[in-house]
Formats: sequence, C-alpha cells, structure tokens
Amino acid sequence: MSLEPYLPVLLFILVGIAVGVGPMAIGKLLGPSSPNTEKLSPYECGFEAFEDARMQFDVRYYLVAILFILFDLEIAFLFPWAVSLDAIGFFGFAAMMVFLAVLVVGFVYEWMKGALDWE
Repeated sequence: MSLEPYLPVLLFILVGIAVGVGPMAIGKLLGPSSPNTEKLSPYECGFEAFEDARMQFDVRYYLVAILFILFDLEIAFLFPWAVSLDAIGFFGFAAMMVFLAVLVVGFVYEWMKGALDWE
C-alpha cells in the first residue's frame, strides 16, 4: 500500500497548522510583554466581575441572542434568492414573499410580546 495519495492531505494539515500556530508564535516572540495586575485582572462587559461565574443570566439575554441569530439567518436567504430571481421566475418570487410574510408576522409577534424590549 502506497502512502503517496495521502501526501496532499498531509501537506494541507501541515500548512493549516503552520497558518494557525505561526502568527501566534511570532506574536509571542516579537510582541512586547509588560504584564501587570491591571492587565491580568478579569474583564467582563466593561466592569469588574462581582459574583460567581455560574450565576444565572436573565432569560431576555438569551431571547434577544436567539432572535438575532434567527432573523439574521433568515435574512441571509435573501441574497441567493435575489441573485437567482431571473432563473426561478414568479413561483420563486411568490415563495419568497410567503417566506417574508411569515418572517414579518413572527417579528411583529415578538415585538408585541415585548421580547425586543431591553429594560
């Protein structure tokens, strides 16, 4: 059994490791290093950590994050649709209008429920 067919895979892995580790090693070797207590202190959201790291977050944080991801990903479907609109014709246009209608109804529902209010 010859290992010659696996040479491109091995080279790909080695180049990937070099690209990932190389800049970090260069930065560590050539970069200035002057650690002090202020730089080494924990930093979270602009203020000092004051409680246990395992404390519960407000559910609104997760809700806003999930809604952002949801609407962001749904909007990403508009780009390929817009590029291929000539090829898919009226049926593709109508399907996207139904998709956008569902998106708008969901957005209005979340707005009316107060999920987007950050108080």
